Amino acid sequence: MHSDQQITDWTPICNLDDIVPNTGVCALVNGQQVAVFHVIDSAARGQARVFAIGNYDPNAEAAVLSRGLVGNLGQRIVVASPLYKHHFDLQTGECLEEPANSVHAWPARIEAGQVWIGA
Repeated sequence: MHSDQQITDWTPICNLDDIVPNTGVCALVNGQQVAVFHVIDSAARGQARVFAIGNYDPNAEAAVLSRGLVGNLGQRIVVASPLYKHHFDLQTGECLEEPANSVHAWPARIEAGQVWIGA
C-alpha cells in the first residue's frame, strides 16, 4: 500500500462517473496499461472507492483485467480475470491463486469527482 502523502506525481484519469460502479476501465498511464476500478464498498456504507492495478494478466498472457468481474473474497476486494478466473486483490495486485503472477498496484484516489492515479 502506498501513502497518498508520499506520492508527488498524480495523473488524472477520468471523471468517476465515467466508470460504471463495480466495473473497470483501461487507461494508459506513463506508457503502461492500468486497470482502474470504481467500486461501491458495501462494508463502508456504500462509499465509492477506486483502485488501480496492472491490466496485463500474466496467467492468461493477455491485457484483460479491466474487463474482469469485481467482487469480494472474504475481506478482500478482487477482480476475477475474464479468461482463467484468477482473482487479483485490488489493493495489492496479488494473484490469490498464483502469487508469483501478481501485478503492480498503484495508489488511486477520488478528488473533486475525478479519478487520479499516483506514480
